[in-house]
Order: sequence, then structure tokens, then C-alpha cells
Amino acid sequence: MDADRARLQDELIAAEQDERRRLALFLHDGPVQSLSGIALMLDAVAASLDAGRVEEARRVLTRAAERQRLTIRELRDLSFVLEPVVLRDQGFQAAIHALAEQLGIAHELRIELDVAAGDRLAEKAQIALYTIVRESLELAILRGPESRMSITIRELDDGSVETIVADDAPGERRRRAFEAIEERARQLHGSVTMAAGSEGGTELRLVLPPHTARG
Repeated sequence: MDADRARLQDELIAAEQDERRRLALFLHDGPVQSLSGIALMLDAVAASLDAGRVEEARRVLTRAAERQRLTIRELRDLSFVLEPVVLRDQGFQAAIHALAEQLGIAHELRIELDVAAGDRLAEKAQIALYTIVRESLELAILRGPESRMSITIRELDDGSVETIVADDAPGERRRRAFEAIEERARQLHGSVTMAAGSEGGTELRLVLPPHTARG
């Protein structure tokens, strides 16, 4: 038992390190580069103003402002992915409903929800499960067009928690995308399977063991 616990702890540490590397790479190649470019553009604005080239300064300043707004959106999206404010403030069920409403309006989808059991999960499990659900929905939308999706979360008799994300989108999920979801499931010591849905499309099934679900 001690050996298994140590192995799981090592796997968790390795997964957290991988997440930090991916986050650092995104920040370096995205927002940090954008902010560096904005700084150079503002230097150019100052130089143009010193030289009396007001119109040139105005054009560069406009481009700098546009890039700044884009960078703000990137950082806001990153913040939402890491931990949505609604998840922190209102709970898992409210966060999933907000996500479903957002995607449903944007893509003209009907997304059926039965996720009340998610509110009884441990905090870390909620954050990770929210990410898995969001990624699964987004992958299905990329495969589309689909007209209906559903998310069901329920407690099983042995204390584990089952999540099913189903869609009627044509085609198959790409293995590489599914592997990313598998990796997140392993971090939770859970199991995930993908199968054809009863009415077409695909069905993702994730099962979290009791010790992960309850923390």
C-alpha cells in the first residue's frame, strides 16, 4: 500500500510539473511576447511625438491598444480555463450550466444537463472534471455539426462518481485529443473510455474512485 501511495504521489508531482511547463510555455510564447511588442510600440510612439510626427504616433498607438486588448483576452481566457470564477463562487453545477449556456448559444446546440452530483465532489476533483467536460464538449463541436449533447454525473453504489458526456456529432474523436483527456483522468486516478453512442456520435465515460471524488 505504501509503495502504491508513493507511486501515485510521484505521478501527481510529475503531472503538476508538466502542467507548469505547458503554462510557462504558453505565457512566454503568447502574452509575454505580446507585452514586449507593446512596449516597443510605445517606445516608437514616444519617439514619433518627440519628432513631431503626431499622425504616425497615433497610428502606432492604435495598433498597440489593439494588441493590448488581445493580450487581455488571452489572459482572461487562461484564467477562466484554470479556474472559472463561477466555479469558485457558485459551485460546480452553476459553472457547468454557464458553460453549456455559452456553448449552446454560440453553436445553436441543445445541451441536456444532470450534474447536481458534481457539487458534492472535492474541490480539486471539481476543477479537473470541469476541464475534462469543457475539453470534451469543445472537441465534439470541432467534429460537428451536432444538434444535441448531454452531460450526466451520478454516484455509483461503490462510492465512485461516473460522468458521461454524449453527443450526436458525426465522425470519430481524434486519438491524440482523447489521450489528453486520458492524461487528466490518470491525474485523478480515474478511468476513461470512449465508445459509439446509442444514437450516433460518441460517448465519453469517466469514473472517479471514491478517494478522489471525496478528497
